[in-house]
Amino acid sequence: MNKKLVVGILVVFLAVMTILSLQGITNAGSGRKLMGSSVIGVIEINGVISGEAGGGLVSGYSANAMDIMESIRQAREREDIKVVVLRIDSPGGSAVASQEIARELDRLREEGKKVITSMGDTCTSGGYWIACSSDYIMANGATLTGSIGVIMQLSNLEGLYEKLGIKEEVIKSGKHKDMGSATRDLTEEERQLLEDIVGDSYDQFLDQVLKGRAGKITQEKLLEVADGRIISGRQALELGLVDGIGNYYDALAQARKSAGLSEDSPVEILNGTGFWKSLGLGVLAELSEQVPGHFMELRYQ
Repeated sequence: MNKKLVVGILVVFLAVMTILSLQGITNAGSGRKLMGSSVIGVIEINGVISGEAGGGLVSGYSANAMDIMESIRQAREREDIKVVVLRIDSPGGSAVASQEIARELDRLREEGKKVITSMGDTCTSGGYWIACSSDYIMANGATLTGSIGVIMQLSNLEGLYEKLGIKEEVIKSGKHKDMGSATRDLTEEERQLLEDIVGDSYDQFLDQVLKGRAGKITQEKLLEVADGRIISGRQALELGLVDGIGNYYDALAQARKSAGLSEDSPVEILNGTGFWKSLGLGVLAELSEQVPGHFMELRYQ
């Protein structure tokens, strides 16, 4: 087939999909046209939580903290949005990104607006951290949640480098400047430094859960399950980690109840599914999130 014809077909295809994507965004935001109406704002948190802004063709599909925070701030500033439903389907991700999103939710609640979390298939680790900054958490009975803990992973490729004849020369200003290098083992002192960081981040996670679930779970009970294990939504309800069992529409009903809205109050999705995910590239994007993009990163995952 002629190369120009192939290129032309691809250009037309991308143009059509772009138009369809923009139409979807317009339809998702149609609630804004109902002037004077009290609106339920929905914010979706889908995929691995990332703090990176922008990204390439594949890496664009993730729960991007910058985009999510912008949606939360939009909900805070709009007078017609009376309550927000978080639809979370995420295994967690960046510890910092999770904290940033939760902080914006806290600011939203300080303005008097309620936040209801609706858990999908998975709401674990960083996803659960975020959920704890809501007023009511609803899970499905089979939702995977919990996984309260912190992880930092490093790779040691020293043996492989030796086999390949690769030798790294390091000139550094201090003994810990190349801590975590893939070309050597950690020293005991370095291991302790990293363990201290993980321990401090874990304590922060416990504080977030105890604050968000105050009066619903004791520290003693929390410590029994805050070892990284995953639990079902029904188990989480028994432990006091969630407030109810129900689906997305049950969460909308809870949102209407909490804000005193009528049953026909409109729903507006403030952030929609990414364009490239709509083309079926979501799986590739999620795989790309598994490739280390930073030297070291704390993860609630």
